[in-house]
Amino acid sequence: MKEIKSYSKGRIHDVTAKPLHKFLDERGWLAELFRSDEMDPAVMPAMAYISMTQPGVARGPHEHKDQTDYFCFIGPSNFKVYLWDARPDSPTFGVKQLLFAGLDSPMMLVVPPGVVHAYRNVGVDNGIVFNGPNRLYAGQGKSEPVDEIRHEEDGESPFRLD
Repeated sequence: MKEIKSYSKGRIHDVTAKPLHKFLDERGWLAELFRSDEMDPAVMPAMAYISMTQPGVARGPHEHKDQTDYFCFIGPSNFKVYLWDARPDSPTFGVKQLLFAGLDSPMMLVVPPGVVHAYRNVGVDNGIVFNGPNRLYAGQGKSEPVDEIRHEEDGESPFRLD
C-alpha cells in the first residue's frame, strides 16, 4: 500500500460538500438535512445520530473501510473540518482539504471510505453535528467490529490538526 508523509492542499474526489439552505419564517428556520430523491442510494443513511462537541475540542482523525459518513454541521458553533485522501486508487490521493462549516456556513458533507477526517469546534459555543452513516455502528445488533481506523494517538501520523 502506498504511504504518504505529507498531503498537498486541494479538493478531494468523491467528497461532496453543499450548503444547507435555511427556510425562514416568523418561528425561526428549517433546513432539510437529506432527501432520498437527491441522494445516491449507496450513501443513504442506515442510522442517524447527533453529537455535541465542546469549544476547542476535536473529533478524529479517523477513517472507515466501508462506511460513508453523511455529516450536517448546523451550529450553534463553527467547525474546522479536515479531510485527507488516503485512497491509493483515487485521482486525488495525497490531497488535504479544509472546510469551515456550522452556524456561519451550515453544510452537508459526504465523506467516503478511505478519506481520513476530523473536525474541531472553533467557536465559543457547544456545537451540534448530525451524522447519517450508510452502515450501522458495530453492525446488526451491534455484533460486529466497528469500522473505524483511529489516528489520534499515532505520533507519526501525517493526519495532524493545527
